[in-house]
Amino acid sequence: MPSSSVRTRSCGRPRLFRGPARPDPAQVTALVDEHPHLGVEPVLRELDIPSSTSYRWRRAETEPCEQRLRDAELTGRIRQVHDESGGIYGSPRVHAVLKREGVHVGRKRVERLMRQAGLAGISPRRDRRFTRRDPDADPAPDLVRRDFTANGPNRLWVTDLTMIPTGEGPLWLSAIRDAFSRPAR
Repeated sequence: MPSSSVRTRSCGRPRLFRGPARPDPAQVTALVDEHPHLGVEPVLRELDIPSSTSYRWRRAETEPCEQRLRDAELTGRIRQVHDESGGIYGSPRVHAVLKREGVHVGRKRVERLMRQAGLAGISPRRDRRFTRRDPDADPAPDLVRRDFTANGPNRLWVTDLTMIPTGEGPLWLSAIRDAFSRPAR
């Protein structure tokens, strides 16, 4: 029989999960739980997963191993350090705090646990400029020639607009004053 006509078990079948790697245990157990009428064995056979592996995954859900218990305890402490920092600290700083407290844990493990818990630090803000100048445009004329003094009231008004970043979004602060009321320095 020619080798071109031989088909392997996984060829030609629609794949339920992406990639060549074995699917996530939680996804498989959820699939089996959602469709009990199909039966566990046929679903596992279709996914090329041994039934012993499925039963091991089920047992791990009810009886977590020692490392998972330590991870859960450590995740609680990581969450506490992250919350105490106001949600600012990322994995390097959280790792440094844990190290100062005498908790022996690797940096990569802290990164993994923070990622799994959905915790992330705030990166330093970038210098975002809202005004984008047109290089071909002529600048506005300086009508007061940089002289911000006035002979009387209501002759020259000056203003400033400042953006203040907040957790809820930018806050704009505008200040307007009569140049006569306070002489320039």
